[in-house]
Amino acid sequence: MGLADGTILVGLGLAIGAFGTLIGAGGGFLLVPLLVLGYHFPPAQAVGTSLSLVFLNAASGSVAYLRQRRVDLSLGWKFAAATIPGAIIGAFLTRSISSSAFNLLFGIVLVAIAALLFSGIAMAPSSRAGVRQVVDASSEAHTYRVDVWKGIVVSLFVGFMSSILGIGGGIIHVPFLIVALSLPIHIATATSHFVLSISAFVGAATFLALGNVDLRTVALMGVGILVGAQLGARASLRAGATLIRRILAGSLAVVGLRMILQGLGRV
Repeated sequence: MGLADGTILVGLGLAIGAFGTLIGAGGGFLLVPLLVLGYHFPPAQAVGTSLSLVFLNAASGSVAYLRQRRVDLSLGWKFAAATIPGAIIGAFLTRSISSSAFNLLFGIVLVAIAALLFSGIAMAPSSRAGVRQVVDASSEAHTYRVDVWKGIVVSLFVGFMSSILGIGGGIIHVPFLIVALSLPIHIATATSHFVLSISAFVGAATFLALGNVDLRTVALMGVGILVGAQLGARASLRAGATLIRRILAGSLAVVGLRMILQGLGRV
């Protein structure tokens, strides 16, 4: 890999880090297609490398979001703990999935989530939901009701899907927090990023132990991602909730359709 290729990877990391943090998704849904389709990584190595980069993105972004005081830490710790078993199991199962099946599954998951976000549907809190409030660094109070146990159960699934697909879980977790738990979008993206930093670390460490992480790619893209994550967190302060939701849904739809076509052998 020459200097030009290394520079491109750093630049890609910068862009993905900024965008992934802005929407709270960690960038894994962009990293996996890039590594599989652009650099021809086998699924297990693409997932392991992606999760390592997602961890760097989430860790850097979480620091910025914690400074903004937009992370619901009580929810974040509970949801993060629930993702860990699934993250470990998913890492082992990825090695048995063929490239075409992986691409097809990945694409279907992304398109389904995009459709959910485009619909604008938000479930009403259940009778078990408790009132929560987060006051951010700008003194804005975010008040909402959350069914914590519903979040814990889904987080188990999120950990599994994030590890088997290498997306870190943010791309599933953010829509879930918005649609199913009715969290305000800015709190959902920040809290999801915090959860992501923990679940991605567990998944990445498992893949590293299995020898499925390309350390050179992680080092080069990681430099850009660490910087980009800080830029994305700053941009989120100026972006409206509706804009973030639309950008997230549109990105998922485009990438998901591309992966489906690849899985079907149409491209």
